[in-house]
Amino acid sequence: MTVRRLGAGLVAVAFLTPGVAGCTTTGDAGPSATPSVTTPATGAAPEVDIDAKQALLDSTREISNGNFRFSMSGAGSTAEGQVHQPSQSAEMRVRLGESTDDLAISLDLIHAKPDSWVKLDLQGQAATGVPGVDRLNLGKYHHLDQSRIEGNRSLGFDFDQVDPAGSEVLTQAVVDVRRTGDGAYAGTLDLSEAADAGALDPTVITTLGGEAKPVPFTAVTDAQGRLVEMVIQLPEGGQPTGQEVRVTYSDYGNATEATRPPADQVVEAPPELYDLFD
Repeated sequence: MTVRRLGAGLVAVAFLTPGVAGCTTTGDAGPSATPSVTTPATGAAPEVDIDAKQALLDSTREISNGNFRFSMSGAGSTAEGQVHQPSQSAEMRVRLGESTDDLAISLDLIHAKPDSWVKLDLQGQAATGVPGVDRLNLGKYHHLDQSRIEGNRSLGFDFDQVDPAGSEVLTQAVVDVRRTGDGAYAGTLDLSEAADAGALDPTVITTLGGEAKPVPFTAVTDAQGRLVEMVIQLPEGGQPTGQEVRVTYSDYGNATEATRPPADQVVEAPPELYDLFD
């Protein structure tokens, strides 16, 4: 297996592409695993709870203030980190695949305006096919050229759009929703209307076709009505089982400034790194 490049939207692709890097999912990601949601029968009007939908839309407002911790998981891959808009900084740790897969990838990203760094670790048999792998797996942070990563969904960060997952876009794509408890919601959303969400890959949505709508989801808000969890149950898409994408938020208002890597742990990013994510 030869790997030439990973492509833009690496994180989203890993979360939404069934079987990426040999990963599988169990469909149960913990104690708050998503209950099944029955979609309306063909031709039936969707159930609409206006108050519940507005509450869900309102739940993402605090995210735009850019002071929170977050996590995303799906397809055997995880991402977690924090955004601290007051200091114009953010951190993200991404793990794609398992150590037993053909290719397992780890990225530690730090953004502290106007600089960005990434520490990259490629493991597995397929890693030997990555051009310049010896220059990438240094155990050090690569200082990134902002002109090379602007608009790159894998390496860049836009402090005007501070939510890595794009939950505001996801809630705007809600087709129907109902309250299932105190701060708990369930319903369906139209993935074809949420292609701009960072947790989704547009090419996968296109591949799903009609299966992209409606897709079951659940959401949970805290006592202040702020979103703390959204779980999306993806359709099978030709795979033996569907997959689950989970996004969480915590520590609203209590994130901290990202720590810049020490100078002796930084090298300039080689061309192969940008080629890998092109």
